[in-house]
Amino acid sequence: MSELSVLCDQIRICQKCGLGRLRLKAVPGEGPENASIMFIGEAPGWHENQQGRPFVGPAGQFLDELLASINLKRQDVYITNVIKCRPPENRDPLPDEIAACADYLDRQIALIKPKVVVTLGRYSMARFFGQESISRIHGQPRKVDDVIVFPMYHPAAALHQPRLRQDLINDMKKLPAILADLDKIVESKQAKESPQQLSLF
Repeated sequence: MSELSVLCDQIRICQKCGLGRLRLKAVPGEGPENASIMFIGEAPGWHENQQGRPFVGPAGQFLDELLASINLKRQDVYITNVIKCRPPENRDPLPDEIAACADYLDRQIALIKPKVVVTLGRYSMARFFGQESISRIHGQPRKVDDVIVFPMYHPAAALHQPRLRQDLINDMKKLPAILADLDKIVESKQAKESPQQLSLF
């Protein structure tokens, strides 16, 4: 069993905060262990609590559409949340709940080593950018430690505020170019590091 699978099993039985006693199912996350892109939402909702899977409700259907717009499927990316259990009545996560799950999220990022982390919504954005405003920095990739972080609105926000829908579509369409640029940087580094072959002729 992989380290990531073991971690997911730990999350499923976690009782670090009060949400552990209220949930139906914890939602560790899902996707390939070598995913290039990792999406981090805020918290599971009603549908996720029922199924133990992330983004399976209406916001998840919109996320699937956004992925399809850049020729990706759910199976191509890793999807998780800042907190792994549903808050009652879908209220915002509390600071102690975010803190209780912080180590799980850190370990997921460390194990998957994504090229790009896409934050969905202000709580996952705050994990990397503190008090920044999502309306100001969405769609702008920034390097944080060793990973490129790309903030986006949460897909659920577009369901409540249709004007944000186009922002999400436009931001998602930037992802392939960001990945391509990262691949070029890696290739150029490898080329510089490889020993120069001397031609005899």
